[in-house]
Amino acid sequence: MFGTSGIRGQFGSDVTSDLALSVGRAVASAGYDRVVVGRDTRETGTILRDAIVAGLRECGTDVVWVGVAATPTVARAIETHDADAGVVITASHNPAPDNGIKLWNPSGQAFDTAQREEITRRVEEDDVELVDWEGIGSYEEAAGATGAHAETLRGVADVVSDLSVVVDVGNGAGAVTADVLHDLGCDVETLNGQPDGRFPGRPSEPTAENCEALTQLVAASDADLGIAHDGDADRMMAVTGDGEFVAGDVLLALFARDAAGEGERVAAPLNTSLAVDDALAEVGATVTHTPVGDVYVAEAATADDVPFGGEPSGAWIWSDQTLCPDGPMAAVTLVELVSRRGSLSDLVAEIETYPIRRDSVETDDKAGVMAQVEDALRERYDEVDDLDGVRVDTGDGWFLVRPSGTQPLVRITAEARSDERADELFSDAKALVEAQAGHAVADD
Repeated sequence: MFGTSGIRGQFGSDVTSDLALSVGRAVASAGYDRVVVGRDTRETGTILRDAIVAGLRECGTDVVWVGVAATPTVARAIETHDADAGVVITASHNPAPDNGIKLWNPSGQAFDTAQREEITRRVEEDDVELVDWEGIGSYEEAAGATGAHAETLRGVADVVSDLSVVVDVGNGAGAVTADVLHDLGCDVETLNGQPDGRFPGRPSEPTAENCEALTQLVAASDADLGIAHDGDADRMMAVTGDGEFVAGDVLLALFARDAAGEGERVAAPLNTSLAVDDALAEVGATVTHTPVGDVYVAEAATADDVPFGGEPSGAWIWSDQTLCPDGPMAAVTLVELVSRRGSLSDLVAEIETYPIRRDSVETDDKAGVMAQVEDALRERYDEVDDLDGVRVDTGDGWFLVRPSGTQPLVRITAEARSDERADELFSDAKALVEAQAGHAVADD
């Protein structure tokens, strides 16, 4: 039921009001007595909100509705309202037909593995505890969650330069970024600033391809940098003043090097570039690998020696602030970094990058293919990491074979410090996957 970041899928088939009602009942029955609820800009969120709230209240849980807001805004509001958990109705960066449900703890950390398993079990077994009419949970509407988030963000940065920033809100819930940057003294221009869950301005995911209008606008103007969010603003990506979209691994390296010090670790998924390892080595810090998914990055960031964690897809976590990926926090932090250290273009140029190769092989038997691939790799290599898929570190590079969580694909990623070695690692890994996928087809 849960993927790498909550429950998510097409509204009306994968994600329905029946499911939302069941999740609300399960959360309440699991002992969460007071729950904050919010949603992103998708109109289907109103239907899921009503169902979630009904399920929570009819099992005795009090509900605090904070309205349409960014995911990190809602996650931060849990502690503010002395609640036990939070629910955000969002499909994050997914297309407009999708929607979903994310569950949060007061620390801002997403529900961990044990919590997700309990909610899943209660939904599947219909193990819920309905109350009579006298025991139903209360409902209140609370204004000010976005304002409180903004106040916190204004307190973590001191933007002293008069920077010009373009903020592409992506028709989502992340307009708080533009407001805070303006308050901090920046000249701010917004793009796709009107909340609209159909995402008419661009697809919700802030990729280089989807942010072409932002890169063109920044390049054609005197802006110092550009910021882009997804629909619920848990992600943030950036564009240099020259109009160059900054790769996620590079942005991760910049944040990590600034946040971590001697002897500390940074949490990042095991498909993260060697550029991050090398950037951290300059300050005496290291990378600790996690499975792919910001849920797992957040779990690793609970350790005392992990001040920061992130994913190249745009999820950034500063553990002393919140364990929820906070796109507005990342935007403010990046602008403060540029103000303090110089242009984003120059900062990006400091990060040495390496050739990385990615592709996928289609198969209807992901589990079978992965099992055969792992067996074959264990015969060839002494050390094989099966934390998430199968990863092999060869010393001069690495490759990862990992099943897609949502599609009938096995993904292959390879990186090395030279083109030739990256091509070699990638070709070998892909050939192995294709051979096993061919065997799976033949067996059928």
